[in-house]
Amino acid sequence: MVDAVVAADSATSGPFKRGNETGLTYDLKMAAWEWLYHQAGCRVIGLEVKLEGPGGRIVDLAAVGPQNTFYIVEVKSSKSDFSRDDHTAGDFSELREREETVAGRTELAKDTLRQAVDYAKATRPDSWREVPAFKQALADYRRVAGKEEAYRNRVATFSTKFHDPKFMGIADYHYLIAPKGVVTRNSLPPQWGLLDETPSVSYPAPHKGPRKNSGIVSNFLRAIARSNTTSMMRSQGMSFTRV
Repeated sequence: MVDAVVAADSATSGPFKRGNETGLTYDLKMAAWEWLYHQAGCRVIGLEVKLEGPGGRIVDLAAVGPQNTFYIVEVKSSKSDFSRDDHTAGDFSELREREETVAGRTELAKDTLRQAVDYAKATRPDSWREVPAFKQALADYRRVAGKEEAYRNRVATFSTKFHDPKFMGIADYHYLIAPKGVVTRNSLPPQWGLLDETPSVSYPAPHKGPRKNSGIVSNFLRAIARSNTTSMMRSQGMSFTRV
């Protein structure tokens, strides 16, 4: 009875809810945790786990089940959230192919701005910044430069997680958990399964059987322990070092 009361209080207060996540995202995380524990039989579960080393990607939930079976669950609360990671290596190549065009437009705008400066200074030396041609060229350059910056930010943050063979090779089972309709059977990436918010399995994930040895298992467990330590300290308002 006491355990039930504690569990209910925790669900209401959200002790491990991060400040930047919505209530829906947190609820989906807890639903995934429940499924991992009760249905998958996992007794080691972590939130926001970094499995690929210090510079690696973070997974929403990682867990270890019977016979050291590794699970990864990614939470997707909306279609836009899902689409951010649903890119292939081919998509990334197409994006990179635009680099020369994007950079070329910026260089052209920069050259035009230089010419406009020369023209403005020649025609109105004392107030060349007020010359309309200069103002227009400056506005055009800032607009194009802003687009290039946005493009480079997109390249830097472009995610192929759902289709990355390396990422898919670090667990036995990969699951998405999402509200009904966010991820469909047709949009579900290959080698992934789907959980709903109840939580139950909508589509089972195929078993992949990644390479394992004692060192790999230890690293997986250590990553979960590290993330849980951070989560506990954050929930109690303690300071911690990000690694």
